[in-house]
Amino acid sequence: MTERLRVEKIRVSLGKVEILSNFSLTMGNGEMVGLIGRNGAGKTTLLRTVLGILQPHDGDVSLNGKSLLRIPTYRRAAFGIGYMPEDRGLIGALTVQENLAIPVWARGLNDLQARLDRVAELVPELRTHWNAPALSLSGGQQKLVALGRASMCGEKLLLLDEPFEGVSPVLAQRLVEAIGRARAQGASILLAQSDRKGRPSDFDRFVYIERGTNAAA
Repeated sequence: MTERLRVEKIRVSLGKVEILSNFSLTMGNGEMVGLIGRNGAGKTTLLRTVLGILQPHDGDVSLNGKSLLRIPTYRRAAFGIGYMPEDRGLIGALTVQENLAIPVWARGLNDLQARLDRVAELVPELRTHWNAPALSLSGGQQKLVALGRASMCGEKLLLLDEPFEGVSPVLAQRLVEAIGRARAQGASILLAQSDRKGRPSDFDRFVYIERGTNAAA
């Protein structure tokens, strides 16, 4: 399997506290990896480092063999990376469709409708709420919107932070189905969660993190 993401012995600190210590991870094209660790283990820090919000002071992060360390955050979406934060991060004053469009507007792309159509295939129920204020939806539905927004530019790599947290079993299943469709279209999925939710068969493998470093299962 061709390698898509490589995180190699990165060290990341917040202030004077080292959060990630020599953590490593590799993912192949179209692979779905569960990143498992307790709250505070460093999962969100890792995702934000791949996205470029945080910078490692040692180690490397590369996508398709190209180091991302010198690529600013605002340009990483152009490499096909999408991020779904745990808190969803939706803008309440905007509609569902407008929230989905944000990464496309930010990149100055001219294929918004084509990307909306693609996301509607991944998450079909979003069409029903296209013009609704994003925060008028239930928490689980907002998770679907956040996944859709990440998928607008995340055709190569989706970074999902606790997507099933606080979601009903019905909506969790819809998330699983949408994530599966994104994967079938070629996206690699890095899914962070505090414990193993979902069917093990949905994942290619699990990577464990504890106190910022690789841990055994």
